[in-house]
Amino acid sequence: MVHPIMKVVAQQKQGIPSGVYSCCSANEFVLKAVLRRAQQFNVPALIEATANQVNQYGGYTGMNPQDFFDYVLSLANELDFPINDLIFGGDHLGPLPWTHLQNEEAMNNACELIRQFVAAGFTKIHIDTSMRLSEDNYSSGLSDELIASRGARLCKIAEEAFEQRLKHHPDSIPPVYIIGSEVPTPGGAIEEEEDVHITKPEDCIRTYNSFKQAFQDSGLDDAWNRVVGIVVQPGVEFSNMEVLEYNRKAASSLIEIGRALPLVFEGHSTDYQTRKCLRQMVEDGIAILKVGPALTFELREALFALEMIEKEMFANENVPKSEFRKTLDRVMLSNPNNWKSHYYGNEEDQRFARAFSLSDRARYYFNTKEVRDSIATLSANLESKNIPLSLLSQYMPCQFQKIKNKIISFTVENLIIDRVGDCLDDYLYACGISLSY
Repeated sequence: MVHPIMKVVAQQKQGIPSGVYSCCSANEFVLKAVLRRAQQFNVPALIEATANQVNQYGGYTGMNPQDFFDYVLSLANELDFPINDLIFGGDHLGPLPWTHLQNEEAMNNACELIRQFVAAGFTKIHIDTSMRLSEDNYSSGLSDELIASRGARLCKIAEEAFEQRLKHHPDSIPPVYIIGSEVPTPGGAIEEEEDVHITKPEDCIRTYNSFKQAFQDSGLDDAWNRVVGIVVQPGVEFSNMEVLEYNRKAASSLIEIGRALPLVFEGHSTDYQTRKCLRQMVEDGIAILKVGPALTFELREALFALEMIEKEMFANENVPKSEFRKTLDRVMLSNPNNWKSHYYGNEEDQRFARAFSLSDRARYYFNTKEVRDSIATLSANLESKNIPLSLLSQYMPCQFQKIKNKIISFTVENLIIDRVGDCLDDYLYACGISLSY
């Protein structure tokens, strides 16, 4: 059985602008939105976890790779989503969470990380060894040869893990690999004053050749044939309040090189790009589009909108209110570790950013008990009455139209999931799906 992303590569090399988007989130509402949209349009759902988010020590989600795999699988089963249409990916798999450790210890952790991802059933593996470790020379960048040799070491572990998996799951599809890392640290974003440099064609070729040689030197010729993509920076990024949009003219030299390579480009930080820009990226061979913060940004918008509806509906009733926005801000203030180094300015600037920043550091707090309880109260209140259509039109106009046209049924969860789906529609369009609304 051919991996779905290899089909995308084959179509791209035939001149067909085929693409796939990748959801980088562990949020239940977001994942359900991805699965529902994929089911609606009969396309695969690619869901990825990063090394910081999910690892053998739990990551910031508290899940190891098998936990995350089972969690997504349970959501798929709940929605009757066909399991064969699920693609699991591991993003930035390497020593990223352990750069403070001595080199060999960090790489040993990275080996165990990638082993667990492949053993669990993840089949899209982004190998990222671009970061300096504690014993590396911080006065200069890592050589391409060192990055590639470390990458080949991880790939060898992945291949061995797959051979072990085959013994218990003989129908498993061999993993495909992504190389390179022309992106900021996962979860980060540029600041307004920083420049984003489009990957130089010569750097792209050097990365490709270095990895090819390292794989061949390690006896990984078969695995090299399953290297489907290379991460590049095509000139897209976002900050707290600004978005740098794709400019295909500025990226033309890089795109020309991409057409000559036997793989496709993977674009990270594509969040908040316009539908037109995303389509152009796919047409230009940036066939794998990663998105994460924009999805939980839409989720946060949905919850803010529903709280406004709740306030109107229960203005004069003595029932416990969700106080969602206040609850979220209180929890973020009580534990600022996930946003303090990303939000700048005075207290008012930071207050605004906690609620409305495009980098959406609020996503790290959605799974806390206080926030979950607040969402539960919000949902219970709104489900206890019929939401007036006039309020829905005021605060969620797109969902109002879909309710009117009987595209979605009128439940709070459907409203939330469909609001996240508004963002996903741009990616589906970019990947060649004809939308009927």
